[in-house]
Amino acid sequence: MDLRDIPLTTIDGDAASLADFDDRVVMVVNVASRCGLTPQYEKLEALQREFGGRGFTVLGFPCNQFAGQEPGDAEDIKEFCSMTYGVSFPLMEKVKVNGRHRHPLYAELTKVTDAAGKAGRVKWNFEKFLVLPGGEVLRFRPATQPDDPAIVAAIERGLGEAAAA
Repeated sequence: MDLRDIPLTTIDGDAASLADFDDRVVMVVNVASRCGLTPQYEKLEALQREFGGRGFTVLGFPCNQFAGQEPGDAEDIKEFCSMTYGVSFPLMEKVKVNGRHRHPLYAELTKVTDAAGKAGRVKWNFEKFLVLPGGEVLRFRPATQPDDPAIVAAIERGLGEAAAA
């Protein structure tokens, strides 16, 4: 299945898909508000502000599968993200990223290997998948900071590909 065709739902309940972001470099990341990695929101937002005008967007997917670290409802999540980190990037509905009932997007994304050549289940909150305009997907594990040079270089490369298309 093409990633762009998988139905998504925004945190406000609106229909969406990656096709809505077809000409953009998209970072899909499972987020949580009560995790030791939650400060990554600040760097995700910084990337959004730095590259958003050039064709990049972060898509945050709240997930409560890891130690119950995203227990809130949609309104709680939106308020936390806005008030604490000034998040301007789109948030999607809360999803499962692992297991039998995982979201179809994550069923596809978890087939992608990381830099060590490992695919499979999402390890923890803030695992990042960078979807480039040509369809290539790069995977970065949770401990990799959003502003890691490898991520920034991949964003730049994807933006160059989008501009050339």
